[in-house]
Amino acid sequence: MSDRNEKLEAFPNPNPQRDYTILHVCPEFTSVCPITGLPDFATIKVEYVPDELCVELKSLKYYYYSFRQKGIFYEAVTNQILEDLVELCKPRKMTVIGEFAVRGGISSVITVSYQKD
Repeated sequence: MSDRNEKLEAFPNPNPQRDYTILHVCPEFTSVCPITGLPDFATIKVEYVPDELCVELKSLKYYYYSFRQKGIFYEAVTNQILEDLVELCKPRKMTVIGEFAVRGGISSVITVSYQKD
């Protein structure tokens, strides 16, 4: 388990018998370009159907903050968030979308998904 993942917490799903969707939106996500060292800005959306556990929001906020000084590509950070959240709460399904702000005239949207077998 990574240091980032250790900061994440979960709580028992109050309705595990039912499928329902949770959407968390963080419009102030920042990380750092590993090549230029310049900040990258994004909106991160996490949409999931919980199973036994749900992601606790305060821990999710601090987890996101842990990327502020990390040099990481868009694709890597979006996949890392999915991997860490799936490991934490083992949802029925989850999608993470990273909508990265324009840099050099190009914006990027990275979408990664997980589906429980």
